[in-house]
Formats: sequence, C-alpha cells, structure tokens
Amino acid sequence: MYDTTTPTFQARSIASIHDADDEAWDHCAGPDNPFLHHAFLACLEDSGSATPETGWAPAHILLETMGGELLACAPAYFKSHSYGEFVFDHGWADAFERAGGRYYPKLLIAVPFTPATGRRLLVPPGGDADGLRKTLAATIMRVAQEAGVSSAHINFATQDEWEQMGELGYLQRTGVQFHWDNHDYADFDAFLASLASRKRKSIRKERREATENGIEIVQLSGGDLTDDVWDAFYAFYRDTGNRKWGTPYLTREFFDLLGERLGDRVMLVMARREGHWIAGALNLIGDNTLYGRYWGCIEDHRMLHFECCYYQAIDYAISRGLGRVEAGAQGSHKIQRGYMPMHTYSAHWIEHGGLRDAVARFLKEECDHVDWEVEAIEQNYSPFRKTEND
Repeated sequence: MYDTTTPTFQARSIASIHDADDEAWDHCAGPDNPFLHHAFLACLEDSGSATPETGWAPAHILLETMGGELLACAPAYFKSHSYGEFVFDHGWADAFERAGGRYYPKLLIAVPFTPATGRRLLVPPGGDADGLRKTLAATIMRVAQEAGVSSAHINFATQDEWEQMGELGYLQRTGVQFHWDNHDYADFDAFLASLASRKRKSIRKERREATENGIEIVQLSGGDLTDDVWDAFYAFYRDTGNRKWGTPYLTREFFDLLGERLGDRVMLVMARREGHWIAGALNLIGDNTLYGRYWGCIEDHRMLHFECCYYQAIDYAISRGLGRVEAGAQGSHKIQRGYMPMHTYSAHWIEHGGLRDAVARFLKEECDHVDWEVEAIEQNYSPFRKTEND
C-alpha cells in the first residue's frame, strides 16, 4: 500500500482497519459519531460487507510520527464502482469512459453505505489540528496519484472540512438532506405545538393510524437485540434492498457484529402484530444526533413507515436530549413532518484536466440549484408556525 515519509511524519494506507490501533483511531475520531468508530468500520470488514470482493477495498490513511504514534487518519477505500455512496458520480464515470478514460478504481473517503455527515479528516482536538487536517487532505491526493487512480472523493464531510479542501484545490459539491432539530422540546406535544395547526392535526392522525390493527411498537437496544430480532430485521432490510437497489449491501453477520460491539449505540424500532415482527427501522445513537439508517417491512400498514422512521426517532431524541435527527438520504416527504433541508458537503480531486473542468462547470450549476432549493423550501414549505394564529 501507499507509504511516504517526511522529516516529521510518515503517511501510509492500510488494507484493513485492524492494522490500526483501535484506541488510537477512536482518539482521532472522537466519541460523537458512531459510524467513525473503529468497531463500526471493523463490523463492515469482518462481516464481508465492505471488502475488495464487494468493490470496497479498504485503504485507510494514517498520518504517524516517525515513532509510529497516530496523528490523524481517514476511512478510505479503493472503489471499483459507485454503489453505496449516495453522492452520485455515475454520469462522470460514463462520460469519462465514453471518451476513452478509465474512471475506476477511484479513492473514496467515506463510511460505506452511510449518507451521514461527519468528520472525514480525523484529527484529535488540541495541538495543530488545522495543520494536520491540511496535511491529511493533501496526503489523500498523493495516495490517489501514487495509486494511479482517476480521482479521490470525500463524501459527507463537515462544512469546515469542505471549505478547507476547497482552498487546497478540491472541487466542491453540495447536496440536500432533511434533518429534524430539537429546540429544547419538553416532549412530542411541545414539538407539535411549534407546527402550524393543519400539520399538527395531520401528524396526530398519522400516529393514530400507524398503530391500528393491533400494532405494537417498541424501541430496542443493547441486550434487547436478540437473534430473533436481528433475523426479523434482516428480512425487512433485504426486502427493501431487493426492491430498491437489487442486492442488499450488508450481510446478516454485520447485524450480529453491530449488536455485539456497538449494541449500546443501536436504537432499533420494531413493530409487531399478533406476536410477530412485521416492520423495523434501524438508528445509531451519536452524542448529540440520532442517525436513521434502514427501514423495512413484511406487511403494509398505512403510516407505519412514518411512525417507525420519523416520529419514534423524534420521541427518542427528545427523551434523551439529543439535538438532531438525521433520517437518511433524500425524502422531501419529511418536510411536513418537521424535517427541514440542510446542506451536505463533498469534495473531489480529479486527475484528468478535461474531466476536472467539465465536472467543475457542472458543480457550479448544481450548487446554485441546491442553494435555491433549500431557500425555497424554507420560505414556502416549512410546516412550522409563522404566526400565533397558525
């Protein structure tokens, strides 16, 4: 793998997360985002979900002192396709390959199958954190060049990282997701009181309908995540995957490992009827954010999706004092349920000048459109009260 040395540090990429010390990695990653934890990335590799055979060849990047102390790191993969990323560059790949270029493999800095914003340039607080981030961002370019790949992509980065990478010459891209913010609500009714009257009534009706037909909804975590629960949820997950994208990304073993290693970070919403599990939604718990990931069902019931994925998440966030719910990618239907548009950020380094210039022009137009979309939704479609009479 890539390896370079300077008088003050050495940089290298590793073929498995297990080649990095777990405590040192987590010190760089911090506690707030569970997707960046060594244990989560290990679950993906150990379960066969993110491996060279599935098109996700680990190439995690480490900056170390000459004595081997970890200074900074980044979750990285050489990709042979663009599936499971949620920042879509299929059009770039098609155009480049029609012109005779070779787009794959490429280098991706991201968490597999996870469209959740978080730091990608993992640097512990204190010291020269800003300088280390810049060095790590420049190292990512060098890793791509040394490997001879077409490009490097850093997906769902923080805005601060995105701005810094733009200064270093990365192309900047934005997208939009819908997140719910907790404005210190005392309970769900207090949240409802912040909405326009028509929206309040609609949500109350949806929540009533969701639990008709004898449906019971529970929240499970830690020791509650038994084999039969995971078996049921995996059936839901596969059903959704088969209908949406053909082949589900995650293996059954992934969920066992997730429960064993990060069970206290899991909040699984499960619905049952007549003693049988019929639907579920998987969330991971951050220090200040609840991250919604997967949903599935084997029975169709009106409003059950909204209850399991959105309202249960809001209930949980309020009860735990969490500041935000990120309910996954896309979904303008979330707006009327209190989830408002937020920018997402990615940065892209492209070796070929012609492709880079074409992508830069495209991104300028796309970013303008995203800004317009966010502003238009906030001004015209917000479900929140505008006057005391709403």
